[in-house]
Amino acid sequence: MIKNILIVVFIIIGALVIYNFKDHNQKRAIEACVAGTKTLEKPMTASEARIFCEKQIKNN
Repeated sequence: MIKNILIVVFIIIGALVIYNFKDHNQKRAIEACVAGTKTLEKPMTASEARIFCEKQIKNN
């Protein structure tokens, strides 16, 4: 009985951890894209670059 309770507790903890970090990769990709927009021919402000990158990443 205690073994089953521990398994359920670990599953719940694992689900919470996954839920908290699910956007981590997308945020890092957007930050990298914003940093990469500095090398483009057309200069952008930070907010324009973020919007551009979000659109590009969501399309892929």
